[in-house]
Amino acid sequence: MTSTTLANSSTFGWLLGYEAKRKQLLKKAPAGALRDFLSVPLPSIDTPLDKVEILAVDFETTGLDAKQDKLLSVGFITLKKQHMSLKTSYHQIIKTKAQLEESNVIIHHITDSQKEQGQALEIVVETLLKALAGKVMLVHFARIEKQFLTEACLELYGMAPTFPMIDTLALAKRRLDKRDVAYDPSELRLTNLRRKFELPEHHAHNALNDAIATAELFMAQMSKANKNGETTLKDVLL
Repeated sequence: MTSTTLANSSTFGWLLGYEAKRKQLLKKAPAGALRDFLSVPLPSIDTPLDKVEILAVDFETTGLDAKQDKLLSVGFITLKKQHMSLKTSYHQIIKTKAQLEESNVIIHHITDSQKEQGQALEIVVETLLKALAGKVMLVHFARIEKQFLTEACLELYGMAPTFPMIDTLALAKRRLDKRDVAYDPSELRLTNLRRKFELPEHHAHNALNDAIATAELFMAQMSKANKNGETTLKDVLL
C-alpha cells in the first residue's frame, strides 16, 4: 500500500469517526447553536474542492495554553470556488475576565477597554458555529483553533465535536517534506508563505485580517496544485 493510499485510508476512517461522533453528540446536544451545527453533515470526502464551502477562521487569544488562556477575538470569512465573499466577513472581540499581558497586547493590539466592550463568549461561539455548519474550517496552524474552540464548547455546552480542518501550514509542510531537503521552520509562517506566493503584505494579528490572509494563501496554494481541477476534499483535509 502506497503512502498516498495510506493517507487517503486514514482520512476516510477519520471522517467515518467524525460522522459517528456527530450523530452521537447530536442526540445529546442541548437545543441551540451546537445542536444546529451538529445537524448538518460534512460534505463527502470525494467532493471536488470547488464545490466545498470553506470557512477561513482565525483566533486571537490571551496566550497559547487553551486550558488556561481564553479566546480574545474571532474572525472568519467564507470561501467557495476560489472566491471569498466579503459580505460574510466577521470580526468580534470577546469580553473576558482574563488579565491581558502587556507582551500579548503588543501583538494583538486589543486593549482592556476594547475587551470590556466585547461580546460574551457564548454569542461569539454561536455565531461561529452557525457560520461553520456544513462547511470545513480553514486555518493556519490548526492547533490553536482546534484546542481553543474545543475548550470553548466544553465550557458552554459540556461537549465538543470534532472540527474537520484544512491547515495551510500543513499543506505547505507536505510540499516541503516531499523535496526531502532540510528547510527552516520559519518558512511555514503565514507571512513568509504569502511572500513566497507573491501575495501582498497584510496587517497581522487581527483575527479577520489573518483569516482573509489565510484564505488568500490557500487559494494560491490550490491554484498551483489544482491545475486540472481534480483536487477533492480528502486531498487537503488535515
